[in-house]
Amino acid sequence: MLLPPAEESKNSQKHTKINGSLVPESLKEATAHMARKTFIIDTNVLLHDPNAIQNFQGSDVIIPLNVFEELDSMKRFSDELGKNARHVLRFIDGLKAKKAGNLHTGVKIDNGINVRVLVDMKPGEKTAFPLPTDRSGNKILHVAYKLREQGESVVIVSKDFVVRVKAEAIGIEAEDYENLKFSYENIYRGYRKLEVPKRDIDLFLKDGFLPIDIPDLFPNEYCILSSPEQSSAVCKFNPATKRLEPLLKLSKDIWGIQPLNVEQKCALDLLLRDDIKLVTMIGPAGTGKTLLALAVGLRKVFDEGTHTRILVSRPIIPLGKDIGYLPGTKEEKLFHWMQPIYDNLEFLCQSTSGELNGQETQKWILESKKIEMEAVTYIRGRSLPKMYMIIDEAQNLTPHEVKTIISRAGKGTKVVLTGDATQIDNPYLDKDSNALTFTVGKFKQYPIFGNIFLERTERSELAALAAEIL
Repeated sequence: MLLPPAEESKNSQKHTKINGSLVPESLKEATAHMARKTFIIDTNVLLHDPNAIQNFQGSDVIIPLNVFEELDSMKRFSDELGKNARHVLRFIDGLKAKKAGNLHTGVKIDNGINVRVLVDMKPGEKTAFPLPTDRSGNKILHVAYKLREQGESVVIVSKDFVVRVKAEAIGIEAEDYENLKFSYENIYRGYRKLEVPKRDIDLFLKDGFLPIDIPDLFPNEYCILSSPEQSSAVCKFNPATKRLEPLLKLSKDIWGIQPLNVEQKCALDLLLRDDIKLVTMIGPAGTGKTLLALAVGLRKVFDEGTHTRILVSRPIIPLGKDIGYLPGTKEEKLFHWMQPIYDNLEFLCQSTSGELNGQETQKWILESKKIEMEAVTYIRGRSLPKMYMIIDEAQNLTPHEVKTIISRAGKGTKVVLTGDATQIDNPYLDKDSNALTFTVGKFKQYPIFGNIFLERTERSELAALAAEIL
């Protein structure tokens, strides 16, 4: 018995259910293909996160050939960017071993991702593309333009704001890479103000602790208690006991300095606690971040012997790849970039020994070999036990760079990150994607970590006014 053509077609095809209706498998595949997006990845994204390719689940990922060439030109560098470039190139090279296609037609990897490497323009080819193709960013845009003309749903992913603006100007969807980001506007500040009855404050001052049931308190978060009767107290949340406990008592000043506000008081408490291994301090210039970190480091190394050495490091952003462009030894090259550290050290020495003896104290500290200045570039690969590490201007580091630094910490090492997330010199970072914001977002739930957001400038009346009105 012959079936009518429509019924024969219906019975000869495989069918599946979509939203309760029976439809042919071919239609399902076509629908899935139409919903699939094509993400074109800029070089700066791969240098920011070398694992970025694997984060675009169920999508086509395009690596333009000029991006591949830029990665190849950077692989010789010994810094974090060179390391990331090598990682991406090795990953792409390893795709050939999968034998699931070739790089030009597409190689399928996990999570439904299809990876392709494309040339932006064939010799002699002319299109209606409105921008010159003599720049790397425009070549990426041209690849997107051609793919869109072929009917693909294209999105450019770039950390370069100018590339994203150009893309939108010619009608191509563009977005920043959001995987390694936390909102700076909603950042965990490390303390909160609570209004409580006066009897709770009296009970805390009498017993030395106060049971509390606030579900969203983080480990080592500070609470500034106040009552309508003008009573107040500052305490720290202990996640193990679920109660507020007092700060450490300071028997004397710390290398000649005392906290000048409640935020600095909380910061000193974090720095002095040996069980807290990672501390971040965020705030504008003049809030005392570096000074407090260095003062506690001097106490822990020279007075208490808790740590063997102080290691101070800063990113060398203005010099580009490393410090090799300046003449002299590594120490001579670093001197000018570490000048803010030397200024703070001089101030502390004069505060604790007097102005006349301050230079002698500073000389003794430097000659003891217990304080070391190092460029961030040269920390990778080291193992650093029992060190007190200060990473200044950490907002200029990427999340992967800060991971490299923190993972160097050996037993007994404490790491302190300081910086201002609104003052970034790295062209491909912003206040949401830098190492400081990222570290706070990732670590805030762990008892080994503490953060303080310093707002009040104490450097001088002029500095405080400038920070407020300029």
